[in-house]
Amino acid sequence: MADLRSLLSDGRVHVLDGAMGTMLYDHGIFVNVCYDELNATRPELIEDVHAQYVRAGAEIIETNTFGANPVKLSSFRLEDRTGELNRLAAEIALRAANGRAAVAGAIGPLGIRIEPLGPTSRGEARDYFGSQVDGLLEGGVHGFILETFSDLAELEQAFRAVRDRCDLPVIVQVTVGEDRKTTTGASARQAARAAEDWGADAVGLNCSVGPAVVLDGLERMAEVTSLPLSAQPNAGLPRAVGDRKMYLTRPDYTARYARPLIDAGARLLGGCCGTTPDHIRLISERVAAIQPRGTSVRVTREPSPTASANPAPPLAERSGLGRRLATGDFVTSVRVLPPRGWDTAALVKDCRAIAAAGANVIAIHEDRGGARLDVLATAAVIARSCPGAEPLVHYTCRDRKLPRMMSDLLGAAATGLHNLLLLTGDPPGPGPYPDYRSVVDIDSIGLTNVVTGLNAGVDPSGSGIGGPAGFVTGVALNHTARDRERELGRFHWKLDAGADFAVTQPVFDAARLREFLAEIEQEIPVIAGIVPLESDRQAEFLQNEVPGVHVPDRVVERMRRAQARGAGRAAAEGAKIAREVVGALQGVVAGIQIAADREAAEAVLGFH
Repeated sequence: MADLRSLLSDGRVHVLDGAMGTMLYDHGIFVNVCYDELNATRPELIEDVHAQYVRAGAEIIETNTFGANPVKLSSFRLEDRTGELNRLAAEIALRAANGRAAVAGAIGPLGIRIEPLGPTSRGEARDYFGSQVDGLLEGGVHGFILETFSDLAELEQAFRAVRDRCDLPVIVQVTVGEDRKTTTGASARQAARAAEDWGADAVGLNCSVGPAVVLDGLERMAEVTSLPLSAQPNAGLPRAVGDRKMYLTRPDYTARYARPLIDAGARLLGGCCGTTPDHIRLISERVAAIQPRGTSVRVTREPSPTASANPAPPLAERSGLGRRLATGDFVTSVRVLPPRGWDTAALVKDCRAIAAAGANVIAIHEDRGGARLDVLATAAVIARSCPGAEPLVHYTCRDRKLPRMMSDLLGAAATGLHNLLLLTGDPPGPGPYPDYRSVVDIDSIGLTNVVTGLNAGVDPSGSGIGGPAGFVTGVALNHTARDRERELGRFHWKLDAGADFAVTQPVFDAARLREFLAEIEQEIPVIAGIVPLESDRQAEFLQNEVPGVHVPDRVVERMRRAQARGAGRAAAEGAKIAREVVGALQGVVAGIQIAADREAAEAVLGFH
């Protein structure tokens, strides 16, 4: 009977299996199918794939459960079957192994971000993983492989979920890109150190780009840990062939990396995406002819990058906006949109006029509903061309992956753009690209945590960035939310994440905002959103069709009466209502942010 713990401790090289998804796809199972449900609906197919890998020489096979956690299964309304599908997967793999291979329960990421990058707590994540572990244990697995993780915080919760329930061996594997780092910025060395600190039985790399990148990452892991190392690279990068993505790297190319990987310290070798029994057969043949290197692994200990984190600079020293917030000077901000083309002359003219009218901040709103000039580029133009007002960048998380956000934020710090309003972003409305679908990698809470780390001089992985970034971080606050409990909860998460100020939804009822702020016992300055109404139609639209905006009936009625006297009267009445709200909020809020065209903004600024 194969014993995973013995295989990990005997000092020899052992062979893992290859891809399950690739094999299922080749059998006509399309990607819109829940592969984990096949444990119940097509057990004979799953067993056959496992058996092929065992015949090819795999000594350790993984259960067909990479995505069998309740979060991912919920996409198929199968979350209630988490335990069952994992148990069946383990039983199928054990039948296929038939005592000739050890069976490891495969656990992949949840597919959502956890704190501090997302709203899911570490405890919730551990519970999700725990329900999967329970099913795999019931099915009789010999140990676990936690694979394809990019967030070490999430990987740790998966590991803790196993350790809470058993002492079976655990292999942990991360995936890195061509820069040899995970998408959250963790290096291979950091992953290896973390795995050893947790008490993992082996650590390694899987998926990633291909054998060459995995080899380089494994060499770096070997420098900092004495744990057995594992390597399961992809069969290179997929190529587009017609309407399919296919891995065309030949099995002999993948197998040629067996010796370099073993020389680097690998004790477990297999494959990931695109690899087949043919790849594993050749790897097995190479392993049989190679003995592990005789030299011991060199272990070095480097100080943890997080230990070098510095306190963030005082708020008043980060920017002019930071100074105003810290000293209590009233913030007067006007929101503008970037142009649809590259020419910024008209925008600069408007911003100069707005600054001359009394605005000390120009907020650049990011409208992701259509193609406009990049918000950071627009802010740089305003900073250079409008010395009387400082830019505040509205930065949305929607449609950006974390590495892209990191690049943007580092670029902002390098170019002197220090004021940020972080927003998750609304779903896209009708636009010129009807087939477009939005994605959110991390939300505004997670990004606020990231920016707080940058202000301490470290990125999400704990690596230094060359010193504190000095951002002034704003977040949104919906004082009229229907689900007040959820809004309060998210607001307090934003406070915990390190927000410096908040900007409300448009305020048309000053008393309602005053009551809300008294209830939350505000801990940071709050800037009130102000929208001067232009017509009764706009008032009715905001009242009835825009979630999160409250326009009292009395305001709508005032706009109707003014509209009856002419469009100019309606705009004047809208500006008058805005001025009344601003006056009623004096001494309550730290400032205002006006969302209007230049003329309407000047009408409100002239009053203030």
